[in-house]
Amino acid sequence: MAASVNECTFSGSVYSLSQLPADGLPQIAFAGRSNVGKSSLLNRLVGRKKMAKVSSTPGKTRSLNFFLINKRFYFVDLPGYGYAKVARKVRESWGELVEKYLETSPDLIGLVLLLDCRRDPTPEDAQLLQWLAARQIPALAAITKVDKINRNHIAAKQQQIETELGLATVPFSAVKGTGKNELLSTVFDLVADQSKRTKA
Repeated sequence: MAASVNECTFSGSVYSLSQLPADGLPQIAFAGRSNVGKSSLLNRLVGRKKMAKVSSTPGKTRSLNFFLINKRFYFVDLPGYGYAKVARKVRESWGELVEKYLETSPDLIGLVLLLDCRRDPTPEDAQLLQWLAARQIPALAAITKVDKINRNHIAAKQQQIETELGLATVPFSAVKGTGKNELLSTVFDLVADQSKRTKA
């Protein structure tokens, strides 16, 4: 399968598990702290400037947003976590939605964890990876905003994350497009492998 997004359609926002797509198509989730650059990354991956909304207010997204890619699988934009100014009850409500989705969705086949190149991984990042490991769901780290640091710092950050979290990493810049092809190739390979297992 060629690693290119030829078609991307916003499929809808999900606020409860009963609203999840029932078509059985594979789902790749994208998660990370608020203001990590998730919307910008998604827009760069699909080649659209405004497919995923870039909010000026971190923590605003409160739903699971589904984007149908090439009519074959979904990108799932999960709410950002860790933004202190959001009311605690609101954080808990969408946190519960995300947790239930990660633990129960039969169509979730992988997750891309976004990590800001200028920050260290948090306990919330580690907790997310523990949920995935318990369900044997593959994860990959996209190190965002690498246009803001030099190559040596990028290499050091990759080594740090791979050592601390045990994840493969892809340096990514939504501004320059760094890492786009590598990230798409990894995602498309995951979808292709899932398709082979389903047909076997």
